[in-house]
Amino acid sequence: MADIELLSAYARSLGITVVGEEGGLPLLSVDFGPNVEGRPQHFHGGATAGLLETAGYAALRTVLHKEGREVGMKPINITVQYLSAGKSRPTFALGRITRLGRRNANITVEAWQDDRERPIASAVMNILMA
Repeated sequence: MADIELLSAYARSLGITVVGEEGGLPLLSVDFGPNVEGRPQHFHGGATAGLLETAGYAALRTVLHKEGREVGMKPINITVQYLSAGKSRPTFALGRITRLGRRNANITVEAWQDDRERPIASAVMNILMA
């Protein structure tokens, strides 16, 4: 994964980092701080959505890179579900490719804090690859 750029400038400005991998896909994290704070001591919904989107694109870039495919990616649809409030602690996210075709991909992403079995948000992404 080190030889491809997984994080956008926006993701880096939020403090999102790649902290490992799981099943060959990048595991992302962001620490709580002023860049992601909404109401006091809680993650901003936009920062949570940014983490989910970044994790989805990072997973897709990783899989495409392994297949030797260099394509442009454009979102068709991204749906975020907020399941519980993100508190003032690190948040993690992992994207999984549910379908990968020649022209589009479907990705699911989950974000969690203390307990992976209790996600704070999830997303479904449909991406056009040109």
